[in-house]
Amino acid sequence: MANPFEFYQIDAFTNQPFSGNPAAIIFSNNLSDKKMQRIAAEMNLSETAFLSDSEVADYKLRWFTPTTEVDLCGHATIASLHFLYESKRIIDKKEIYFETKSGILKCYRYADKYFMQIPNPKLEEFGGCKEKILDALNIDRVDVSDLPFILSNNGYLFIAINSLKSLWDLHPDFMKLKSLSNSKKEFFDVTVFTIDTIEKNSSAHIRFFAPYHGINEDPVTGSACGPLLPVLIKLGIITYYQNNQLLTFEQGDVLNRKGRVFVKFDTIQKKIFIAGEAVTVMKGNLLV
Repeated sequence: MANPFEFYQIDAFTNQPFSGNPAAIIFSNNLSDKKMQRIAAEMNLSETAFLSDSEVADYKLRWFTPTTEVDLCGHATIASLHFLYESKRIIDKKEIYFETKSGILKCYRYADKYFMQIPNPKLEEFGGCKEKILDALNIDRVDVSDLPFILSNNGYLFIAINSLKSLWDLHPDFMKLKSLSNSKKEFFDVTVFTIDTIEKNSSAHIRFFAPYHGINEDPVTGSACGPLLPVLIKLGIITYYQNNQLLTFEQGDVLNRKGRVFVKFDTIQKKIFIAGEAVTVMKGNLLV
């Protein structure tokens, strides 16, 4: 039998078990790329995070979906921070740095929340195949805002929809959506959002679809909620934003995985931080 090593399953962007977005966390310096991908497929969560020692930061952090490695993942980073805090590798208020495919990411824990800096996206109006995208999403044109679609430089497409009901009623054709991403390469993943929210203090509610990356719908997506704040500013939906004001974005309720992502934007230094809580729900040994 192979030597076992520990894995943890942690729900991120929530303080309640079986809510938010689950991620598996594994700490090892001895896993090949192939082994990490096979483990992620076996865990079969939207992302599995692999932590290891780093020569240029506090730790190295990589994220794998069941089918591919990705450049950035918010919830699995929040889950990784929770793992490091519970294992007493980090403490409150002290900054920690991860070496990742998206560069060195600054993180910290404060007031029961884990904060993660994400790259500031470059945003532009999308001029591609809008009608085909709406058809793949099964969105009626009357339910879509007249605001332009916004595309970020990492391939996330942001589409405003008029109501929470319309958002919850979406039943995308994931094969069509994946085919569009594969054939045109104009976008990769889609964030559909509305400013119609469940809780009065929230600023938006989103759903996130990523069949191109092997995830039909992600329960709670930090890497989409973070850029949503500058998207809302660009679209004029937020007309006044106080520097570093913490906003709340909702996601996951339609999947019975309620999650809340907190986002702040340093408008002077152009830095975006996402934040959330987390809870450990499982741990065990992998025999590989």
